Formats: sequence, C-alpha cells, structure tokens
Amino acid sequence: MTTFDKREEGFEKQFAHDEELKFKAIARRNKMLGLWAAERLGLSGAEAENYARAVVLAEFEQGGDSAVIAKIRNDFEAKGVVQSEHQISRTMTELTGRAVADIKAGR
Repeated sequence: MTTFDKREEGFEKQFAHDEELKFKAIARRNKMLGLWAAERLGLSGAEAENYARAVVLAEFEQGGDSAVIAKIRNDFEAKGVVQSEHQISRTMTELTGRAVADIKAGR
C-alpha cells in the first residue's frame, strides 16, 4: 500500500466517522427538541417520550429540518400553543450545539 493509498483510506475513515457523529447528533437534537415541544404541548412521561420519537421519525420519513419544524409548528397550532417558527428554529440550533457537545463528551 502506497502512502497515497494510506492517506486516502484515512480520509475515508474520517469521513465515515464524521457522518456517523452527524447522524447521532441530529437524532439526539431532534429528541431533545421533541421533549421541549412536548413540554409546551402539556405532555409528560411516556406521552412526551412518544412525541419525541415522532419528531425524530419526521426527520427520516419526511426529510430534513424543515419537516421537523413543520411537524412541531402544526402540532402547536392544533393545540393553540403560540410559538413562532423562528423560535422553534432557534431552539433547534441551540439544541444542535448541546447534542454535539454531549456526543463528544461520550454521553
């Protein structure tokens, strides 16, 4: 194996590792966001956990951050919870940082 091949393999492994961390961080962030939203919806315990799972699944089933925000916004509107899309997005951004920090800390 040449030095170039070793470097290429190293970059591929790093890319795969980074993508795995990104996936874990997004899933963790969405769960935390779901729990945040559940609290505002008046849910607790198992109901809150189930809601958080539904938020995580929205990312995969419907695709992307916009689907997650849309789900929460629609649920808020249905329950009469006043929360702007901007606030939901800002909370999502804050929780992304916390999720990344948790994963890097091994939590």
